[in-house]
This record gives sequence, C-alpha cells and structure tokens, in this order.
Amino acid sequence: MIDRRRWLSGLAAAAMGALLAGCDKLTMNPVVQQGLAMAEGLTRRAQRLVVDRKALAQEFSPAEISPDFRANGSTAPGDPEYRALVEAGFADWKLVVDGLVERPLSLSLAELRAQPARTQITRHDCVEGWSAIGQWSGARLGPLLDRAGLKESARYIVFHCADTLDPNAPAALGRYYESIDLIDAYHPQSILAYDMNGAPLAVKHGAPLRLRVERQLGYKHAKYVMRIEAVADLAGIGGGKGGFWEDRGYEWYAGI
Repeated sequence: MIDRRRWLSGLAAAAMGALLAGCDKLTMNPVVQQGLAMAEGLTRRAQRLVVDRKALAQEFSPAEISPDFRANGSTAPGDPEYRALVEAGFADWKLVVDGLVERPLSLSLAELRAQPARTQITRHDCVEGWSAIGQWSGARLGPLLDRAGLKESARYIVFHCADTLDPNAPAALGRYYESIDLIDAYHPQSILAYDMNGAPLAVKHGAPLRLRVERQLGYKHAKYVMRIEAVADLAGIGGGKGGFWEDRGYEWYAGI
C-alpha cells in the first residue's frame, strides 16, 4: 500500500524543487499567483471535506523513533536576545499570547509545563523530501487558547519566532513566523513542544518551544516560538502570505 504522507511529501518536495530551480519569474506572475492561491484553497477544502477534521496523524512506538532526527532551517540563531536567553538557560524566557484575546498571557517555561499536555510519537515530513520519527511532549494549543479567550473576530493563530532566517531582508520579513487557522490550532495533536525524545528541546530543534502541527509539512512546525498572536487576517504580518516561506512562494496550507 502506498504511504500517503510520504507520497505527498515527496510530491511537494519535487514541486518546490522546481519552483526554486527556475520558476521564479513564472510564479511572480500575478495571474499564476492567483491560480496557485485558488488551487491551494481547493486542496484545503477538499481534504477537510474528505478527512475528519480531528483525525489523528499516525503515531508510532518508541522502538520506531529515528536514531538521528535531522535538524534544518535555523539550528543556532545568532539573534542577541535569543543568545542571552540560551546563556541564562531560558530562566527569563516568557511565552506571550496576545492579539485578539480577552486575557493576554505571559507564561514562563515552568508555567507552560503546568498546562494540559500531550505526548506523541509522530513522523516529521520535510518539504525537502526526508522524514524522521520523534517523540514530542508539550502543552496542548487548544486549551491554552481557551485560557486566553479568543475573541469572535479571531481567525488565525500566528507564531512569532526568535530566529532571523534572512538577515538581508527588512526585520519584518527576515524573522521566522508561521500561522495556522483555528481548525488546525484546535486539532488534538497540535502542541507547543518543550521536550523531544524525553529530554528538553535542544537549541538545534527549537528550544525552548516549537510548534507541532502533525498533519502539515515540516516548515509549518515553527521553532523558537516567542509569541502567539490571534488575528483576524494575515495581510499585515510579514509579507502577508502567512509565513516566512509562504512569503517566498511556498503554500500556506501544507496539509498531508
């Protein structure tokens, strides 16, 4: 039987490779961009029509955990604020939850660890074509959002990160960020992971906190999360496409 997640991940990797290899001029064409956006929307709606919105991504046994879980993207952010947090063992780190919420939050790592949690062993599928299995423990995103109290106008959850992935871009465009809608935010496997394979996250894997949104490709799993913002739309954030890589041509909805 064909492994659907691996097949889709490989297909996405091939498509993205073509994009990065020589289709920049084509994809910058407004007509093409409009067509791609429409296709993405159709894919998202079709998948959610066919698949239960709360259906779980496959989980694995401890024996299946990958001996070497590859780290990519930022692996040692050089941003001064982040380096200071690392040197202090994240003692002063706080997760801010704000935006369209009734009760803004500022939580220490210890306070976050006291929130309703979940542990899951899942496969990470990268758009580059590789996969790895890891165990993740973290605070469930849905209950955390309920604690903050989303306002009726909230439609998306934006994750602001500590790493500047493109130092040559303006600050608003160079720092990593990601976003998901409320359906994925309230999925049972959407967690803010602080442990990996039974130990606190290493810096290369996103310490002290990273998003795990298990039914999406790897670039949606934002590392070094500092702030969670509830918003009504994505137009005024970063490049307006919903994420660091989305602003550079990737699909916003990376469901698998």
